[in-house]
Amino acid sequence: MSDNRQPRQFTGVHAAAVFAGGFAVIIAVNLVLAVSAVRSFPGLEVRNSYVASQEFDTRRAAQEALGWTVQAHAQAESVVLTISDRQGRAVEAARITAVIGRATHMRDDIAPEFRFDGQAYVARADLAAGYWNIRLAAQAQDGTAFRQRLVLHVRE
Repeated sequence: MSDNRQPRQFTGVHAAAVFAGGFAVIIAVNLVLAVSAVRSFPGLEVRNSYVASQEFDTRRAAQEALGWTVQAHAQAESVVLTISDRQGRAVEAARITAVIGRATHMRDDIAPEFRFDGQAYVARADLAAGYWNIRLAAQAQDGTAFRQRLVLHVRE
């Protein structure tokens, strides 16, 4: 017995199926990524951007007049915020709050309670390695609002 079967040919139908399958994979991946992005990003910076823009320059000038410099670092299950004035002296604000979280999602956000130790603000926070954002909101003794976003890199 001889085998008279001919080898299968790659036809136009096969080519169309390969192209359709490839595009289906690309579209599916894009949809998964888009849904993930929308679910993980809150998207809201201010409630009313027009009102915020009208007050921006005034708030910025008042904040810059304070002359504060803020630095952050992590050490042994705590986060340290150092606020200093133009002369390099430690600043004790009237009020301070901060949210520490990842840039990409809100799942790991925490709002630790910072305490002033005479030189810096220290809060207990056991952060995993990687990049973190600190959204700092403080009020000077004279009532001036101070806001700053800091990047904190935690090493293992």
